Amino acid sequence: MIHFTKMHGLGNDYVFVDCTENKNYIPNPSSFSKIISNRNFGIGSDGLILIEDSKLADFKMRIFNSDGSEAEMCGNGIRCVGKYVYDNHLTEKNTLEVETLAGIKKLNLKVRNNQVYSISVCLGNYKVLDEFDLSILDATFTITPVLVGNPHAVIFVKDLSDFKIEKYAPLIEKHTVFPNKTNVEFVQIINSNHLKVKVWERGSGITLACGTGACASTAAAFSKKFIYRNPTVELPGGFLQTYIDEKTNSIYLSGPAVTVYNGVYYN
Repeated sequence: MIHFTKMHGLGNDYVFVDCTENKNYIPNPSSFSKIISNRNFGIGSDGLILIEDSKLADFKMRIFNSDGSEAEMCGNGIRCVGKYVYDNHLTEKNTLEVETLAGIKKLNLKVRNNQVYSISVCLGNYKVLDEFDLSILDATFTITPVLVGNPHAVIFVKDLSDFKIEKYAPLIEKHTVFPNKTNVEFVQIINSNHLKVKVWERGSGITLACGTGACASTAAAFSKKFIYRNPTVELPGGFLQTYIDEKTNSIYLSGPAVTVYNGVYYN
């Protein structure tokens, strides 16, 4: 019997399990993620996130995609972790540090009526790598690789409205130029303060939003001088705010986190 909470950030949904103080022991989270993520035979989600004790920070977060692979970081997921631990009285802090495979991330929680409604997270340093052209099926794309704790391939397009990312993104994700696979973002520049992004997440496929993808898109667009340093990022699930601190070469992400329901999984 495993107690869980379904949460989402702009529709990028995960099953969260509190594993602090040896609660809800899950011996094989990779296999469990594949089972519970199934939208027909499981709970239904983009993956599984475990909240654990940490010797280095206030909490530790482990992310497993719907295919069972473990990810380094999740921008929407970590915001939900902040809401979970505060709303469930695991902490009284408004500023938290969370350990991830991409390092320790700092969260600032905005609270109203004793519940978190929005969270800002510093993802730390980002790195925009040299772009290159990649031919996929009947198209050639200019790829801008970006690292924000996990790998991203950012592609700028003129119009996203009729663009079929499912045709190209799976082949880009698993292309040999990305030995560890990659997340893929197709980005349309609306104006200097507004990006529109569609995401193919590594290990999960099309999702309604991706926090690290929003940051990677911002970093790539800013490096090309397409945008200012604090754009709104529009995703299918809603809007996120990003901000680049040029002095520290760090990137910040702000947005909502929502609790959907609590449940019990009987295995």
